Amino acid sequence: MIVYPCCKINIGLNIVERREDGYHNIETIFYPIPLHDTLEVVSLPSSNQPYRLHQSGISLDGDSSNNLVVKVYNQLREDYKQLPPIEIRLHKSIPSGAGLGGGSSDAAFMLRLLNEKYDLRMDEEDIQYRLSRLGADCAFFYHARPAYATGIGDELTHIDFDLRGWNLVLVKPDIHVSTKEAYSMVRPKPSSQSLPDIISHPVELWKDLVKNDFEDSVFRHYPEIAEIKQTLYDMGAAYASMSGSGSTVFALFNRSQTELEDSFQNCFVFQTRLHK
Repeated sequence: MIVYPCCKINIGLNIVERREDGYHNIETIFYPIPLHDTLEVVSLPSSNQPYRLHQSGISLDGDSSNNLVVKVYNQLREDYKQLPPIEIRLHKSIPSGAGLGGGSSDAAFMLRLLNEKYDLRMDEEDIQYRLSRLGADCAFFYHARPAYATGIGDELTHIDFDLRGWNLVLVKPDIHVSTKEAYSMVRPKPSSQSLPDIISHPVELWKDLVKNDFEDSVFRHYPEIAEIKQTLYDMGAAYASMSGSGSTVFALFNRSQTELEDSFQNCFVFQTRLHK
């Protein structure tokens, strides 16, 4: 069984307040985009190992046991003894440390794949609980529909919103921004207007309305990211913003761009026409 974990962009990101538990309450719009990893699971009933992970595509740092798809399998196997040994084949097209949620998406799609392939019959409450243990934005990827996210990013309200017809560009420099560090540099403040209201305005007006609170501090530490955003505007973007805590910057254009590779050398670049 094969699934195709997508990624997301954050349209606006307001850091509302620091919580007593050390986390932060936020306000953002999660929007799924069609850049996908490929995830396949094959049963290995005669194997004496619980799992094998075969990974290709963009390389990931760290031990395979820390990969979220492996963590999903190991957690489920504690409660569902009928799960057989498996081979996990993960092809990475979504860069990590990018603010795109690639690892969280892999985890959510892995949970859904195992639930369906092995008929585990998990109910929605159990699914959401398991996803919350893996990461704040994992729940979004289980259904992968546009959503207004509050709390730590785990309280979702699905919204009727699409960017159909826009040309999306992603640019990620070879920079890793620590999410923990990014939060430490931001002073939380309540938003004066809700994001769902703000994004009801035409995209062409978002530049002065839809903000990512991480940008000011991240741009001071990594001016290369600020330069990418400005270059995208210079190329004619209707709107450009950093996604999450970076380092990816996304932009919305009216038409396809032909000089991206020359303009953003040594960067990961992705372009697509949005159809939903």
